[in-house]
Amino acid sequence: MTSPRDLQFKSINYTGLASGPRLIVTGAVHGNETCGTKAIGRVMQEIDSGALLVRAGCVTFVPITNPLAYQLERRSGDRNLNRNLFPKDEPRDFEDQIANWLCPLLAQHDVLLDLHSFNAQSQPFVMVGPRNNAGTLQPFNHAKQERALARRLGVNRFVDGWMATYGQGVQRRMQGSGAAELETVIRYGVGTTEFMRTTGGYALTLECGQHAEPEAPDVAYRAIMNTLAFLKVIDAPEPEPVALDAMESLSMVEVHDRLDAGDQFARVWSSFDPVSKGDLIGTRADGTPVTAQFNGKILFPDVNAQPNNEWFYMTRQNTDFERYTE
Repeated sequence: MTSPRDLQFKSINYTGLASGPRLIVTGAVHGNETCGTKAIGRVMQEIDSGALLVRAGCVTFVPITNPLAYQLERRSGDRNLNRNLFPKDEPRDFEDQIANWLCPLLAQHDVLLDLHSFNAQSQPFVMVGPRNNAGTLQPFNHAKQERALARRLGVNRFVDGWMATYGQGVQRRMQGSGAAELETVIRYGVGTTEFMRTTGGYALTLECGQHAEPEAPDVAYRAIMNTLAFLKVIDAPEPEPVALDAMESLSMVEVHDRLDAGDQFARVWSSFDPVSKGDLIGTRADGTPVTAQFNGKILFPDVNAQPNNEWFYMTRQNTDFERYTE
């Protein structure tokens, strides 16, 4: 097997003659999620053949963001790249080495499209950032642009609320900890899109389908092409936004931890399975039932969660998404 020392990082940039936005598209942030890699290769082939021309601004492609995880055909190399993504003065693992290369590259751009896939069978969805705010957790002022782009990726399911809900879980687990320690642990929730927003840009994570789904690379390809057209990087008709009445918009509002290895789900759950208030979701090791506190949908259920880590998230319908997209 090739040593990590024998690996290298690769990005490819195409720049048009006219001024315009700077877009970056990433694939294989997780090594077993290859739909983005395949879609990026397809778009690059069209550009290189002359079938597609970058006219304004630029687009940078990173087909394989984590070459170690990609080579190993697994989610991570040494750790999850999409957590604690910041440059490190003293890199301790391969993902730290990636961060020291990737973070400055992200900062050179205005918009990020990060292409992923997931384990269980479900429909594609896009993770969007926070509403405009001047808070300390994730200040942001590009909600309108970000959500307008999200509606043009070709999917109709939208999820927000990651950092706020993740942060609530961290604070609960670390009651009594000092502010500096809390901030350090909350930073662990920062991945590619969250880091991109810290640079003044905006970003979307598109979950294109199940890892082995044959259509997932097509979902990723359509999203890249729609993004290039919407940002006017290429000459193409502007893609139509998904209709508001066809959208499913959800906000993450709760995270439930697995407290003991004996905590068990009541059934095999998949992301976006609906639950009604009072439904049994699982049972604690001591027999205490875990029930839904409101009508909503489960997100990211993890049957292999370690004690004192996220077990599942709960989402509820977001009724004001459209206020940020018109």
